[in-house]
Amino acid sequence: MTLNLTPDELLSTTRAVRKRLDLTRPVPRELIEECVDLAVQAPTGRNRQRWHFLVVTEPRQRRAVADIFLRAQSQATGQPLTERDLWRMNYHPGSTDRVFDGLRHLAANIHRVPAFVIPAVEGRTDQAPVTVQAGTWGSILPAVWSFMLAARARGLGTVWTTAQGPLERELAQVLGVPYEKVMLAAFVPLAFTIGTDFKPAPRVPRKEVLHWDRW
Repeated sequence: MTLNLTPDELLSTTRAVRKRLDLTRPVPRELIEECVDLAVQAPTGRNRQRWHFLVVTEPRQRRAVADIFLRAQSQATGQPLTERDLWRMNYHPGSTDRVFDGLRHLAANIHRVPAFVIPAVEGRTDQAPVTVQAGTWGSILPAVWSFMLAARARGLGTVWTTAQGPLERELAQVLGVPYEKVMLAAFVPLAFTIGTDFKPAPRVPRKEVLHWDRW
């Protein structure tokens, strides 16, 4: 059973869900399998189909993975914010505050999330040239986004996180992943949503991001 959403509604209301994950309902295996079946219809570089989806639902394994998520969060770093970044983040007052409030809520409840989906791709991009980076990430990102759209259509919520980054090798070991050959691309909590009435997010105006013929 899927929600009655138009393509435009599906694309504009598939949100990063953190606070509205239903932590009391298990996610049926068949729903996750349906989402994966749709995910692997995404484009893939050279038809290599190097994608993998690791799904964690077993309680003991979930606790181990949730512990890594929490420890990795405290080690996460990113590129320094520019003035332009800060302007965009605060273009709609309060929106960034809500994001960080959601991050705190997710961290406090990560051990209660009923399923984790860790998308992976064969071939590491450590120190790889841009062309290799683009081909590898371009072969997993569309598939994960398709998974997230399929989940939304089935009343499920997701959020792309990069929490695996600082402790990727440890997470790979817990999951039995051959780290030297396979890259863990993301860490996606998955659950039914509390309500399905999601709305488009406030964004900067089109004129700030659309360019014709040149920058």
